[in-house]
Amino acid sequence: MRSSGILLHISSLPSPYGIGTLGKAAYEFADFLHDAGQHYWQILPIGPTSYGDSPYQSFSTCAGNPYFIDLELLRDDGLILQEELDSIDWSAHEERVDYGFQFSVRFDLLYRAFERGRDRYAREVEDFRAENPWVEEYALYMAVKRSRGMVSWEQWPEEIRLRRPGAVATYATVLAEDMNFFIFLQFLFFRQWDALRSYVHGKGIEIIGDLPIYVPYDSCDVWADPSLFQLDEQGMPTGVAGCPPDYFAKDGQLWGNPLYDWQKMSADGYQWWKKRIRAASRLFDVIRIDHFRGLESYWSVPYGEETARNGKWVKGPDHDFIRALKESFPDLRLIAEDLGFLTPEVIRLQKDSGFPGMKVLEFAFDPREPSNYLPHRYERNCICYSGTHDNETLVQWQEGQNIETLAYTMEYLGVSDEKDLTWGILRAGMASVADTFIAQMQDYLGLGAQSRMNEPGTVSQKNWSWRLKKTDLTPELAQKIRRLTSMYER
Repeated sequence: MRSSGILLHISSLPSPYGIGTLGKAAYEFADFLHDAGQHYWQILPIGPTSYGDSPYQSFSTCAGNPYFIDLELLRDDGLILQEELDSIDWSAHEERVDYGFQFSVRFDLLYRAFERGRDRYAREVEDFRAENPWVEEYALYMAVKRSRGMVSWEQWPEEIRLRRPGAVATYATVLAEDMNFFIFLQFLFFRQWDALRSYVHGKGIEIIGDLPIYVPYDSCDVWADPSLFQLDEQGMPTGVAGCPPDYFAKDGQLWGNPLYDWQKMSADGYQWWKKRIRAASRLFDVIRIDHFRGLESYWSVPYGEETARNGKWVKGPDHDFIRALKESFPDLRLIAEDLGFLTPEVIRLQKDSGFPGMKVLEFAFDPREPSNYLPHRYERNCICYSGTHDNETLVQWQEGQNIETLAYTMEYLGVSDEKDLTWGILRAGMASVADTFIAQMQDYLGLGAQSRMNEPGTVSQKNWSWRLKKTDLTPELAQKIRRLTSMYER
């Protein structure tokens, strides 16, 4: 089925109180998608953010981000008072997310909600714990982390860092109150998420969610299962993940995530990964696996390197992994993020998997030679994007092109005026043979460099902080998108 959708992360919603949440603005965006004739809402990973505020660096593969818990819904439920919300000055945070500010004010408010709601929802919380056994490990991890000033787990006392016999039980007893708090937050998150997802489905919309291929070192996933990662006897990484020099970064990207011990994972049929997929399926209708090419071969950088230049390619689990997933999840709907350095082996893995790959229009227009990202070269089984969260907005991309590239792009698209180029590219994506077309919300709004979601290879307060304005989602824009969608039978 031909379809289309819009990429907008939860944090970018124009919710009150400094960051997008699962409240009113999320429901209004679902209404906008419906009015615009869209079938998909694509978002980025929604786990608790850690280093660099990146959603791709989360403390847990299963947990939801407490920042996304809507405070007004808690107020309506009697868990937070309006005067408590009014006592904080939120006025400077309408246009961009300030994660440091969120960290300084959110958890105090959420703790008040915990104190007021723990008895009222005691039975529901116990049911949630029984249905989500992962939450116990996550809550202990976060409780220990908070008791140690939020430092990474390699700086914890040895007995709990290396999970010595008895240490886990002792810490769980001592920190039981904090564990209950973090479990309550997950109960609130999933309660709000389930209500929103039900509403979205009622509008005929499905959610595409992102699953990072790697997890950060400072996460409960690595702390709880160190034997599944390439770590030494003291729990330190021996090699870390990244990607070689490419279009995005001349020194490559040094992500720093610990690498998997794929041989150990394969021994039990990839049970750890199957747990991840089950958790993601609980949240999303379609799952986009970030850095899919790392399943065929991954870029291994020696721990301690300052850039990714000195890494090397190492063979990954390849077809064996895909077979295991498809056997356990026969109805699994995945998108293979197959961008980057593609070898014949990677292309074969994506083709054999049957999962659609990605085509990015910003990579298409090279006057020197035809690109595989040109729309007329697509096969149906792919997802066409105007750009991803890692790309420039279309307006920013256009501003950075030389005369030859702009002339070639305009000629290819049949556009005579540069001011029409953004919509010309969007039209080309809609018209393409790709089964699905996804555009960033920024591109439909015609926004420039200040609205870019992320610049790979950099750590900046600008990354991940862009927010939609309340006035952006107009009926006129919805109808303009709907007309384009209808014209190309999506």
